[in-house]
Amino acid sequence: NKQPLKANKRQKLISGDITGVGELVQAAIDEGEMPSTILNKGLIQGMAIVGEKMNRGDLFIPEVLRCSRAMNAGVTLLKPLLGKDELHTSGKIVIGTVKGDLHDIGKNLVTMMLESAGFDVVNLGVDVSPETFIQTAIAESPDIIAISALLTTTMPMIKETIDAFSEAGIQDKLKIIVGGAPLTPEFADQIGADGYAADAGSAAKLAKSLI
Repeated sequence: NKQPLKANKRQKLISGDITGVGELVQAAIDEGEMPSTILNKGLIQGMAIVGEKMNRGDLFIPEVLRCSRAMNAGVTLLKPLLGKDELHTSGKIVIGTVKGDLHDIGKNLVTMMLESAGFDVVNLGVDVSPETFIQTAIAESPDIIAISALLTTTMPMIKETIDAFSEAGIQDKLKIIVGGAPLTPEFADQIGADGYAADAGSAAKLAKSLI
């Protein structure tokens, strides 16, 4: 009877039922299901479906935030039971909005979707200088750097940041992905990024495909 429980967790998560997800995760733990299985098959797969629904326009930001809170309710119960290795299986990402740009909402949504997909995310916030990105990359050794810009006027700062990585000699040690309303795949190619995502759901998919 374990299969329905797994599907139910996903269903409750997709409908943003915070209490329901907590109750079902606890029931699965009590039944002896492996915590890593509950996380990967129930919660992470559920958030992947949420990401796809958001891409299609079936779910909107307030609903996605609610789904994320439901995911966190489940993860909170699982955390004490998971070994450190099991908790973040996907890789590490440093994310930030470029220098001169103070836009946060889109980037935070991307952060949330990446964390839901099992990534360890270091969120540098907004107005992040190329130097800060590089210092953090050296200190944290991430797999991916995710750079956001929301203004046409701050788009050139993405190129400047990527150039700085190249000059520092560490661009080949990681992947750089970019996003934000005014960006295009063509722009991402021109500036030497390893990938471009149009929204939070596809950012998580892109990150997984690069690791």
